[in-house]
Amino acid sequence: MVMATSSSSTATLGSKKTTKVGFLLLDHFTMIALASSIEPLRMANQLSADTLYNWSLISEDGQPVTASDGLSLTPDLSIYDNADFDLIIVAGGVDITRAYTAKQASWLSKQARKGVTIGGICTGAYLLAYAGLLDGYQCSVHWECLTALQEIFPKVKCNNRLFSLDRDRITSSGGTASMDMLLTMIAKQHGPRLSNAISDMFICERIRHESDQQRMPMRQFSTGGAGATKLVDVIELMENNLEEPIELDELATFVDVSRRQIERMFHRHLDCSPSRYYLKLRLERARKLLKQSNMSIVEISMACGFISTPHFSRCYRKHIGVSPRDERKQAWSNQVEGDFQLLNASDVLKMAHAQEALDHSHAEPSYGSVVM
Repeated sequence: MVMATSSSSTATLGSKKTTKVGFLLLDHFTMIALASSIEPLRMANQLSADTLYNWSLISEDGQPVTASDGLSLTPDLSIYDNADFDLIIVAGGVDITRAYTAKQASWLSKQARKGVTIGGICTGAYLLAYAGLLDGYQCSVHWECLTALQEIFPKVKCNNRLFSLDRDRITSSGGTASMDMLLTMIAKQHGPRLSNAISDMFICERIRHESDQQRMPMRQFSTGGAGATKLVDVIELMENNLEEPIELDELATFVDVSRRQIERMFHRHLDCSPSRYYLKLRLERARKLLKQSNMSIVEISMACGFISTPHFSRCYRKHIGVSPRDERKQAWSNQVEGDFQLLNASDVLKMAHAQEALDHSHAEPSYGSVVM
């Protein structure tokens, strides 16, 4: 299966071919991203009265995998089972840098060589990037991990979009964005009539577009007039230039206002100076890299625009309250497994197969309501 990009007019799959989808579950995957991916497939089958999609859950060893909310799912397959797929989606979640393995990466690479389309939801793109499967590809990942992924895997073309469909790779940022991505995929394969009907069934106001941004800076100022718009422009420049900070006079030139006007806007709306806000952004980025990457403290200080490591450490301790070294030590010592109590084996959930779900929907008024 090869997905067309947003600029392409056609998809390569025939409209009646059953698409076999596998979901590779990583430890601590987010349930909302997984459910938002599977439910559109189920509803596509129900509304069309046809098995347009078949899906399976996969784990490395075939054993149950625990989600970030403590629920465990029993997979249908392990990566060692002989199964064919058109699309494999990696379901990521929290603590992602310790959630994937070299064996999983090797298996994904093998699937990609067979022509399988590879995708990631939430932070699943990390495994794709680790396997080298996103080099030169557009990639969407949850905003909280975007900075770290770009630093660790510089060949990946990270973006801030809700999702990305780039040739034979599909990635979404997380949460309900997975639903928008799957609905877009369904529209490309089976037409917008079906995807719109699915959206209506899920009380989804609209199917968000691939170009929609997942987290625009300072969204609360978007309706605050021309001055607030300039403030947003300045903040966007700051966010895009953390490694080499821009001087305030240069920022003023870029947005066509005076230095004094910028200072007044920051004090009025944010109750701080521009330089202090800029420092806050750089320290926030540093904190993400400390927690989500293996980069050295020296590398992080350079990536966040500090003139030296001692200067970075002093600023970090002053504004965050701990040293960078202690921050990293604490982050890596906290085990996610301790954050929740695992369910007993008798409580483990089993996902329904596509055909079983379709059979159960025969009595629904919506069954077969979309003519294919």
